[in-house]
This record gives sequence, structure tokens and C-alpha cells, in this order.
Amino acid sequence: MKKIYKENECRTHALDGKTIAVIGYGSQGHAHALNLKESGFSVIVGLYAGSKSWARAEEAGLKVLTAGEAAAAADVIMILINDEKQPDLYEQDIRPHLTAGKALAFAHGFNIHFGRIQPPADVDVFMIAPKGPGHTVRSQYQEVRGVPALYAVHQDYTGKARDIAFDYGYGIGAARAGLLGTSFREETETDLFGEQCVLCGGVTELMKAGFEVLVEAGYDPENAYYECVHEMKLIVDMIAEGGFARMRYSISDTAEFGDYSIGRRIITEETRQEMRKVLREIQEGSFARNWILENQAGRPNFMSRRRIEAAHPVETVGRELRSMMSWSKKLED
Repeated sequence: MKKIYKENECRTHALDGKTIAVIGYGSQGHAHALNLKESGFSVIVGLYAGSKSWARAEEAGLKVLTAGEAAAAADVIMILINDEKQPDLYEQDIRPHLTAGKALAFAHGFNIHFGRIQPPADVDVFMIAPKGPGHTVRSQYQEVRGVPALYAVHQDYTGKARDIAFDYGYGIGAARAGLLGTSFREETETDLFGEQCVLCGGVTELMKAGFEVLVEAGYDPENAYYECVHEMKLIVDMIAEGGFARMRYSISDTAEFGDYSIGRRIITEETRQEMRKVLREIQEGSFARNWILENQAGRPNFMSRRRIEAAHPVETVGRELRSMMSWSKKLED
């Protein structure tokens, strides 16, 4: 297995005396900024004028500037806004202030890997990509734990890019769980593949298909939701705790037998071939091109599909059933 670097190896002090600008204050941005601040690092937040997050960041005790002002004042600039918005922000507010020896950082490799952002040769470029949502990065830090992260160095102008990345990973608490080395290409392509084929596209379509088949066969939509959507979290939580073996230990022997005998009838060789095709499309850049063009056109297909999916019966039934589950009310709010 590849080496995983732990907390005692990651406190390099490479960020001592340096100012870090966190650009964006959303899910990841608020977690990075607050965790770094509470770890003793010098942090400022960069936002656009009029951002709704401005007051929230100041209330948390953070210094807030416009993105351009923050980039000018900082030694390390971490970009934590949506992938599709990064190139324009980079050109307008960051590139003019990237003087020699500064560091540019990302939590996802999309724009570097696909050439949407091309930094000058005289800056460091690194990535720290926590393997969890920002609110978990924050909550785990507050519990003196951490969410593991990937790290990568794209450019090492100063010879200290890895040390800076390690210190940053220490600062957000990720080193408590461990830092695993990767590349911008590997992180980007595996992340997109996982989202599309398994975590988002694959899982949601599987749950929706199961719901539809049961309802078409005359079963109650509520029961179909419980069986094909609600219980997914219970299974995934057990896998997260101890792998497939933990889940199979916890379920009934009947369920385990069904797992072994039916799973490959659903996820067939044809499915795997389609997954390989999706991976090739990611590697060749066609998915990135389609997403870029979709945004340039004003997102017509994206917004249409969002409306269609929101109106699906599984969502209607789910809202009704979740209203009876007190533990999920916070998520609904």
C-alpha cells in the first residue's frame, strides 16, 4: 500500500509567517478557513463584493477581503469555489497577483488537469482534497479528529511545495487521519468516475429503478421507498464502519445469500463495459468539454434535468416519509 502520512510527519512549519487566502466560504471554504485559523495559521477569506457569506465569515472572526485583495495579500491562495466558476475568477482576480514564489492551491484537480487554469511557471501549485464534505471536515476537526485527504504537487517552483501542502493538511485537521499522495490527473479522473458511475449517478439511478419496478408491480410507493432508498444509508454506514464484511455480518443470512446470488445479475458485464466507456470519456476530456459547453450555454439541459428529477414520485414520497423521521429533520431544513 502507498504510504499515508500522519500528523507528526505533516507539521513542517512551511506556512509559518505566511498568509493563506481561502477563496470562497461555502462547504469546504468555511471549514478550511476556520480550521486553519484555530490551528494558529494566518488566514484571510476572499469573496466577491456583496457576497452573502461576507458577514457570516466576519462573524466567525475571519478577515474578509475581495478575492483580488486577498490574492494580493496572501502567500498561499486556496481556490474553493465551484469548478465551472474558477477560470474566470482566476483570470480576473488571482492571476494578476501571482508573483514569483507564491503558491496556488486546489481541493480538486479539474481545472488544472483539463488546462482551464494554467498558472505561471514561477509559482507552486498543490492540492489538498479532503475525502469528505466540508461540514464533516469542520465537525471532525472540532471533535479533535480529521477527515483524510489526498495531496498532490503539480508545480514545485520553490522546492517546498510538498512541505506547504503537508502543513496545510495539518492545519485543516486532515493529517490527523492521514494524507495520501496522488496526482492532479489521478484525483480528477477517479473523482469524476466515482461520482458518475457509483456515488451519485450509479446509486441514485439504482435506487430510483428499484422504486419504479416495485411501484409498477403494484406495491405501495411508501414501502418501495423504505426498501430501495431509506435503507441504503443503513447499509452504507455499515460498509463505512467495517467494509463489506461488516455489512454482511450484520444483515441476515437470507440477505447475504441474495447479495451473492443476485448482485452480478444487476451489475452485469454490460454495466462494467459502460463504466469503462465512461472512464474513457473522462480520460479523453469529453465529459469536461460537455460540462464546460453546458455552462457556456446557460445550463439548459442541467436545469431541465434538475426540475424533472425533483418532480419524480420517489422525491414526493420521500419528503412525506422523512417528515416522520425526527433525526432527518435537520437535513431537510
